[in-house]
Amino acid sequence: MDHDTAVSGSPAKKRRLYSASPLALSHQHIHHMDPGSPIPPTGATVGRAGLGDGANFTTSANSRLAGQTVAPFLAKHIPNEYAPLGKAPASGMPAAANPNTKYCYRHRPDMKCRRQADEPSMDQLQHELEDLPQSDQQAITHVWSLFSAAPAKHRNLMLQGILTQCCFPQLSYLACSIRELIRIDFLNALPTEISLKVLCYLDTTSLCKAAQVSQRWRTLADDDFVWHKMCEQHIDRKCTKCGWGLPLLERKRLRASKRELQLRASGKGLNQWSPNLTPAPEASNERGEHTPAIVGPAWLPNQGTHPHHGQQLTVYKNDWEDSYFQPKFRPWKEVYKDRFKVGINWKHGRYSTKVFRGHSNGVMCLQFDDHILATGSYDATIKIWDLETCEEMRTLKGHESGIRCLQFDDTKLISGSIDRSLKVWNWHTGQCISTYTGHSGGVIGLHFDSALLASGSMDQTIKIWNFEDKSTFVLRGHTDWVNAVRLDSASRTVVSASDDCTVRMWDLDSKKCIRTFEGHVGQVQQVILMPVEFDFEESEVDDRDGSSSSASFQSQNPPSHSTVDAPPQESFGSGFSDKERPLPPRYMLTSALDSTIRLWDTTNGKCLHTYFGHLEGVWALAADTLRIVSGAEDRMVKVWDPRKGCDKTFTGHAGPVTCIGLGDSKLCTGSEDCEVRMYSF
Repeated sequence: MDHDTAVSGSPAKKRRLYSASPLALSHQHIHHMDPGSPIPPTGATVGRAGLGDGANFTTSANSRLAGQTVAPFLAKHIPNEYAPLGKAPASGMPAAANPNTKYCYRHRPDMKCRRQADEPSMDQLQHELEDLPQSDQQAITHVWSLFSAAPAKHRNLMLQGILTQCCFPQLSYLACSIRELIRIDFLNALPTEISLKVLCYLDTTSLCKAAQVSQRWRTLADDDFVWHKMCEQHIDRKCTKCGWGLPLLERKRLRASKRELQLRASGKGLNQWSPNLTPAPEASNERGEHTPAIVGPAWLPNQGTHPHHGQQLTVYKNDWEDSYFQPKFRPWKEVYKDRFKVGINWKHGRYSTKVFRGHSNGVMCLQFDDHILATGSYDATIKIWDLETCEEMRTLKGHESGIRCLQFDDTKLISGSIDRSLKVWNWHTGQCISTYTGHSGGVIGLHFDSALLASGSMDQTIKIWNFEDKSTFVLRGHTDWVNAVRLDSASRTVVSASDDCTVRMWDLDSKKCIRTFEGHVGQVQQVILMPVEFDFEESEVDDRDGSSSSASFQSQNPPSHSTVDAPPQESFGSGFSDKERPLPPRYMLTSALDSTIRLWDTTNGKCLHTYFGHLEGVWALAADTLRIVSGAEDRMVKVWDPRKGCDKTFTGHAGPVTCIGLGDSKLCTGSEDCEVRMYSF
């Protein structure tokens, strides 16, 4: 059977020849022609197959003429524009440069031009082509062939010529068609590492929408690397891009998974030689409770030897799977979602309330953690409460008068009383470990950090206690009661608030006051050193406060009048001339009975902002990087955005609010009405 008979007798072959799209023609020339061989007249072949024995002489002549025009063009450009497939260069012959590299993404022959078009488009073209006369089919096929074989420069020239001859309906058709064709799945084309980097620039809403595009996009958008970046950007800080912040997450959890995520994003993966990548199982603390599970990606090697704190730890997968203490991991997206829910609840004031009743007199101080709440009262007792059940666990008795201040950690609780004493308690058992006396007036403020304890008293002094060498010394300078003290052991400084309407900063090395902050017109009740992560834009400074607020310097070598513009080390005096000594926290918050809260810059002593809103004196104050919470004589609790002002006001107490505790998802307030209220967001 000869070629003409086979073609004319096979409708399938005839259909394939008529649907001579650029992709099909390119494929045909690549696989059935040597680059240097002459190309048979394509038009003549199509003509014979379509017309059969009944073709007239005019059609054959046109086909031969078109073949003479098209064939040389195809023979010239096709070998240069398409890399030959399945042929290795002859031995001893230099390898030719890869011609595929000159193409853009959509016209790389190895990705696009050698792939058939989608079936619906091909079927539509086939049906429309079959309705045309034979000569028109040949002409259209020739145009497709020329465009398919043309290089990029020729293609652009052809398109420009066609566009200049198009009328408006045709241009409208092109616009509608091109809108779909120019959509490129760039995340699928880019390497995974670059795709993850691109997604890190999206906000939460855009990232969630990207996860709905396709399965590939969902895999990338849900990757731990992307959501870890989102958590680092928003948790415990205000995002510089969107201004949104989320409640605090333990920083050690962020650090623990950072190296793992960096390795994954870089494509290196994890192996048994990567340090500190296998977390230890959950341990039990002294209270017999399990520590929180480590948050991070659930990657666990089958087996291997891992250096952990200088020791070799052999881990076997079966042992971990069978262990009751197997670490639990959560995707960073889940972590962000939980924090986001809490943040939304803070924003819109959605919370549940628990009330703790048991004291017979006003509650003056409190502190809480994830499990317990400690409260001190004028009834001379300290009560330990279970946060889940709201039940009283134990009562610490020993002071002879009202409790004005307390602080606890995992092992001990220290309290200060109007009876002029400080007591150290084992709050797990209720046992008083030791009692410290040294003040000649009631102790109304205390704070311990590491091995140092600072106490403020009605005797107008501050006393520093060192638990390591048992040494003590006294700081004098205030002219009235010292209501609150805050230590910063890193910079070896302490700040104090007093009824003399001033706040002082002290150098523990020189035992001198290095700065006095003046501006309040009422007794200063609280002072707080803000976290390092807290930031306040200079453009937000309230100029009205600068004229009435100032700082005086009382060191041995007072700074010059240009202290505001001086380097930070010089602004704190000669004691900080050593650049290796850390500086005190830059921002400080105070509250007073003048019904105001003030934010200070400790480097220059300037009041940056004054918060107005309470009707009477502010007794209680708490803050973190996201918000400020205050309680006042007016029985109200206010939540402030440090950069905007008052966000929410809580009521419910029947007496002045005297103390406040603040957590990432909880707010606790105590009052002279003998009640403690816990707000859970």
